[in-house]
Amino acid sequence: MSDFEFLPGFEDVWRPPVRSRAVRPRAVLGKISGSASTRAKLARVVARTPEVMVKVTGRTRDPGHLAAHLSYITRNGELPATDRDGGDIRGAREVRDVAADWSALAALDGRRRASTPESVSMILSMPAGTDAARLLDAVVAFAAKQFGDRHDYLLVLHTDTGHPHVHLTVRAMGDSGERLNPKKADLEAWRQEFAEQLRLRGIAAEATPRRARGITRKAERTPVRKLRDRHEAGAGPLPEVRRFAYQEAGRAAFGGDTAPRPWETQLRTTQVRIRQTYVREAQILRSSADPQDRALADRVMAFVQSLPQPDSQRLALARELRKANRGIELAQAKPEGERSR
Repeated sequence: MSDFEFLPGFEDVWRPPVRSRAVRPRAVLGKISGSASTRAKLARVVARTPEVMVKVTGRTRDPGHLAAHLSYITRNGELPATDRDGGDIRGAREVRDVAADWSALAALDGRRRASTPESVSMILSMPAGTDAARLLDAVVAFAAKQFGDRHDYLLVLHTDTGHPHVHLTVRAMGDSGERLNPKKADLEAWRQEFAEQLRLRGIAAEATPRRARGITRKAERTPVRKLRDRHEAGAGPLPEVRRFAYQEAGRAAFGGDTAPRPWETQLRTTQVRIRQTYVREAQILRSSADPQDRALADRVMAFVQSLPQPDSQRLALARELRKANRGIELAQAKPEGERSR
């Protein structure tokens, strides 16, 4: 394949929306090196290579909470755990000993407050069908590179759900007293590193922001989803944030409030810019003498044409409300004898 420069700023399409002023130096995302690397990443993106997930799931703040968490992820010691030194932690007693050691070290920190975490928990996962053994090996390498010289950790593979995933729990206080407090930039850097470790083991994986794939709606936050599930099961009130979202959607659906919100205008503008960048890059590739470049250009154009229209939670909920209302109206319009059928 030919070796030529891509559009200036092309890599910004894949750069996560992280404010530089809020990023610590060690968490700054690096640039992709060379046109070959950029081309390979572009090929993976337009092929819709599976995206990795790295998600912080919680923090433990006292010895009892930490012990219960480690017991949970190891299924009370029935599942083997791997520590920083590569050793196996097996059995409920060994798991309790690890929790006790971490808590004892946390207690020696004279600066520690009652709310200071003892550990940070995260999940690293891939879609169903991913080879579990290679996934575990990738997480072992990821954890060693990111935390091995600074923090103790335990990791446990779970294969009892629809997709294999690894629970990684890191001792919050590092060897030199540094506390682990991951920010958005850290999570994005971790996603990129995890994806790289998977690819080194023959698993197709990528880590790009949603907007680079045409996805403009954020996933519902886990606490809100759990509260909503409880509400739908009749065990609690509708979360306040969800109630406000339905009110906004109701005004859009039935109140004539169709004016786009500033964030909706911004996301549409961003999507136009991203799609135009892809198209311009495809035009450059089509001018190449190399048939592989021209074939990639065709895949890029097909990818752009397949991207969904920009959407927001407000507008999506408004469509759901209108659909539900039409269903009610149709049911009420039926003759009384047909309603009970």
